Amino acid sequence: MGTDEHVCPACGQPVATVVRRYKTLGAWVPQWVAGPCWNPKCEAYAGEAEYVPRERPEEPAPTEKS
Repeated sequence: MGTDEHVCPACGQPVATVVRRYKTLGAWVPQWVAGPCWNPKCEAYAGEAEYVPRERPEEPAPTEKS
């Protein structure tokens, strides 16, 4: 295993490594892949529109037991 640095296929700039997951044989397995390109001069530029932070689900309202 080496240290693989991912690069953008369009501009060649280094990009971050992100973790995706896939399910195999009933278990979730991590897969490290290249992240989006953040170079504004690149044709594959991700921009701010693609970045959507994940929100935590709201806590369910407590129910009264009678």
